[in-house]
Parts: sequence; C-alpha cells; structure tokens
Amino acid sequence: MSRRFLRSLGPHPLDNGQLCWRVWAPFAQQIELVLFTQSNHTLTLPMASEPLGHYALTLPDIEEGLRYAYRLHGCDIYPDPASLWQPDGIHKPSAVIRTDRFEWSDHQWQGVRLSELIIYELHCGTFTEAGTFDAIIERLPDLVDLGITAIEIMPVAQFPGDRNWGYDGVHLYAVQNTYGGPNALARLVNACHTHGLAVLLDVVYNHIGPEGNYLDRFGPYFSERYRTLWGPAWNYDGAGSDGVRHYICDNVRLWLEEYHIDGLRLDAIHAIYDMLPRHILQDIRQAADEVAARRGWPALLIAESNLNDVRFVKPKKQCGYGLDALWNDDYHHALHAYYTGERSGYYIDFGEAQQIAKAWEQTYVLDGVYSKYRQRRQGAPAEGVSGEHFVVYLQNHDQVANRTGYQRLVSRLEPAAYRQAVCLVLGAPFIPLVFMGEEYGDDRPFYFFTSFLDSELGRKVCEGRRKELVRQGWSGAVPDPQAMETFLACKLSWTWPAGSARAALRQLYRDLIGCRKHWPAWRDFIHRRAVLHSAQQPVVLELWRGDVATGAGTRLFCNLTAQLQPLPVGRTEEVLLFSSEWPQYGGARGAETSQEVLLPWECAVFGPSAWRWLEPG
Repeated sequence: MSRRFLRSLGPHPLDNGQLCWRVWAPFAQQIELVLFTQSNHTLTLPMASEPLGHYALTLPDIEEGLRYAYRLHGCDIYPDPASLWQPDGIHKPSAVIRTDRFEWSDHQWQGVRLSELIIYELHCGTFTEAGTFDAIIERLPDLVDLGITAIEIMPVAQFPGDRNWGYDGVHLYAVQNTYGGPNALARLVNACHTHGLAVLLDVVYNHIGPEGNYLDRFGPYFSERYRTLWGPAWNYDGAGSDGVRHYICDNVRLWLEEYHIDGLRLDAIHAIYDMLPRHILQDIRQAADEVAARRGWPALLIAESNLNDVRFVKPKKQCGYGLDALWNDDYHHALHAYYTGERSGYYIDFGEAQQIAKAWEQTYVLDGVYSKYRQRRQGAPAEGVSGEHFVVYLQNHDQVANRTGYQRLVSRLEPAAYRQAVCLVLGAPFIPLVFMGEEYGDDRPFYFFTSFLDSELGRKVCEGRRKELVRQGWSGAVPDPQAMETFLACKLSWTWPAGSARAALRQLYRDLIGCRKHWPAWRDFIHRRAVLHSAQQPVVLELWRGDVATGAGTRLFCNLTAQLQPLPVGRTEEVLLFSSEWPQYGGARGAETSQEVLLPWECAVFGPSAWRWLEPG
C-alpha cells in the first residue's frame, strides 16, 4: 500500500499509488521527463509548470530501476536534483526507487534519548572489508556487546567514484550506489533498530562537491555572496532562496521519515551562511519536529561547529535554534594537546592540565578568551546548558586524518596514559563518541581519500590537501587521496585475540560504558566539578560527577604524571569502584598495591559501596 510522505520533491508516491515527479527549476523555460525503457527506447513527456519555478508530472506506477532524467529547454538531459538512486554514477540518469514499499519491522521502536547516546562513528567503506551497508549489519552484535547505543554514519549522499569520505556528495537525496543503495541503507537502519541501536547520519548542508554538480542548470541553488573552503555555498538568503531552503528541508524529511534515521549530524554549521531573520537551521529543526510528531519518536539534530556558541542548542524561547547537541572540539583539543605535547595549528591554544579541568567543569576552554591560533577572542561561556548537549571524543574522523603522520592515538601514547585519556571521555559529563576501531586499539590509519573521475580535479585536490596541512603547521608526507592503496590501508582489522592488549583495551571501553549505565552519577549531566592538586605543577586531577556532597556522586582521580603520586584525602565512606590500572585492562594495580597512591597515569574512581559492580581481575 502506498503512503504519502512529507517530501514533495523528486518522484514520490501519492495516496492512489501513482508517482508524482516534481522538480524546482526556475531557470528552465520548459522541462521534459525522459524515461529510458528496458528496450533502449525513450519516452519524453512534458512537465506542467507550477508557481515559483516548480514543474510536475503524475504518472501511473512505474517499475523500480527504470532510468529517467530531465531535459531542459529541449536540449541537454540531467539527473534529477532530488534523485533517490544513481545506480550508474553521478553523471548518468537517475533511477526510480519506491521507499514506501520497504517492509519495516521496527514498529515498536521508540528511539534513544539524547542523554543515553553512546555514539560510534563509522565510515561505511572502511568499516568492513566489503565496505557496504549489509556488511555493517554483521558487526552490529559487536557494537551492542560493547554497549554502544547509536551508530553515526559518515555522509552517504552519492559522490564521484567509489571512495570518498562523503563530504563531496553531489546528489543529496541519493544513497551511494557502491555502499548498496537505498534499500541496503533501509536494511541497515531496520537491523540497527532490531538490535536496539539508533542511527545518526552525517549530512552536509554547507556546500556541495566539485564534480557532478548540475544544480546550477536548474536554479539559483548556490550563493553569489559566500563561498566555503570546500565548494559553493548554498543560497539560503539570496534571490530564489525559498526554493533552496525547501530543497534542503525536504532532504531532512527524506532521511528521517523514509529511512527511519533517528537523527542527523549537521556538518560544519559555522559554514552555513544565512543572514535572514529565520535561520535555515530553524527551518531544519521544524522539519525534523514534523517528522518526529508523525512517527512517534525523537528526531535528533547534532551539529559540528567551531564557534563555541551555545545559541545553537538553546531553545527557541531563549532565542536559540533548538538543536539537540554540539560537537565539543575544545574538550578533544585539551586532552590531545596535554597527552601528546603537540602545539601545531589550533593546538597552540591548548596543552595545560588546567584546561582539561576547565573543559570538564565549564564545557569550553575558549569561552570568550583570547585565542593565539585565531589572534582574537573566541567563543562564549556555556553556562546554563547541561552536559548532554555536547558530544566529546578522544578521536574522530577529522582528528585522526587531518594531520600528517596519521597515527591513531593508541600508537602515540604509553598504554597507561591512553587508558586514562579514554576514562576522561567515557566518564565525562557529556555524550561520548567512539571512532571506529579505537575501542580495541586498531592502529590502521584513517587517511583522506577520494576517487574523483576527473583526473585533473583529483590532482588539484591532492595538492590542496598538502597545502592545507602545511597551513595548519603539519609537515611530512601526504598519501595520494586518489590512490586505491590509500583507501585500502584504512580498512579496519577487526582483531582482538583473547589475552591480547587489544582485548584488554576493548574490555576497558566495555566496562566504562557499563559504568555510565550502572552509576546514577554518570547519568547526571549537571553536577560536575574539577580540582587540581599540586605542589608547583598540577599532578593529580580530581573530577566530580553527581552530588558528591550527599554521597550520590563519584570522584575520578587522575595522576597526570609518569610517577607515583599520593591519593588526595577522600571521603571515608567512599570505596574504589574502578581503576584504569586493574590487571584486566593491562595495568599494574594488584592486590598488594596501596589505595593511598595513584600509579603512573592511573584513573581511579571512588564512590558509594552500593555502586560496586566491577572487581579487579
């Protein structure tokens, strides 16, 4: 049975089972729908003009897989700007797919609350050897066993070739063909919900990729005022911008309603340029809310921003945009710079233990203070916004790849220091994100890779990549993004033999995630405090979660040095609940080790005895 969706662009089903083709193309004097039959014949049908630059045509039911395109001005043909499927690539005709006919089995699904998110970021092409949505399904039990509650998939909008991070997509509505296409994505989401996992999808609404972009033939999709570092900026506030905003919001509706995606990760919203009184992010929020009300479970919006501005997550009544959460780069930078000693690029603003304490307690390090990197003040305080509105991470796709050397952090730190850093993410009063493979210490790199069909464009991208890394202060060799071996080197190994250091690290991740579910204080995103204990230099960091004063909290003690340190005086009723140096994690804390000292780089958690569920082993 057909079902009418909220989406109105592209081929979409009507209540009577017919398909309505609709396209926004104010630049066109006339548009024809061209159908390519299986017998290699073409059928050309004129489309009716509608107000404000739309064209539409309704036809009886059309078989899935039938190729079609739009002919503009009686001349050239182009893929549908709202194509759901490009089985033959970015330059070829689009294909009909009926998302309304997928047989979903997630009817009881109620979503995952924001505060319960434990996110696992993955790239479909490198997560498994096969590099497909169906192959991801085979690994879902491993993620459930780890305690993950949501996967976040890097962008899947159709891009050139078969290898790309996804941020060069040019068909926003079409699911990447080499990953399996639309039905395979639906199968993955359905399987995730069966396993109790939410699905977040990374989407790019700040720019469009450089190859295969035909939108400017149809209308004023791109701004003449602004340009991003990565390509043309969308026209959100110029002449004709109403149609562009509708196009973007329909894309939001597509992912959330037709693919049952639980939420979107909005890429680099600081590069979404819109000077209208009602920002496009507010329109996106409204579109997501419409879907949520219709389907009966939340539609989350999580954004990446380098502005350190909580206006994005404040509610509308406080003049905010109402997004659910923001990525918090400051927290990552504070940890990374301290543990690695790096000071290149934006790390020049970080590296002090006090900044870890500040980020724990106040969310942002750069909250209106001077930034050496930017040579101006940066950010604003995050006061009044609780921790579940921020996502933190030890690594993510950018932080692994946007540097030379390309080593994952596990290959750069002493094991004990790495374990402590993991504790500061998974034990933080924020939403934690794990980047694929880090949970067992996979040392394979995550390079930047592309497969542009235009070889000259590929050469320019490679050269631009080198220049950008130099500008950021990095030196060293940069693998060719266009080379197949660059991509293949990034495939995860998926090995953690019993008794190995990898298995011990994975157990650490598993237990820390378990602590977030077992300890009430680790579900408290409001009560948090940080204290540095030192003689001259900070040596022990004491971090509170929950209401410690009333006995309903935990205290994490982190030895920030490679030497033994005395444990600061604690509350007599507290007991040791966890140590990153327990033997099962590869640490050195044995039964004979005094609880009055902290081992080098140890993280020890104390709290009520009733909360003890882990034991040293």
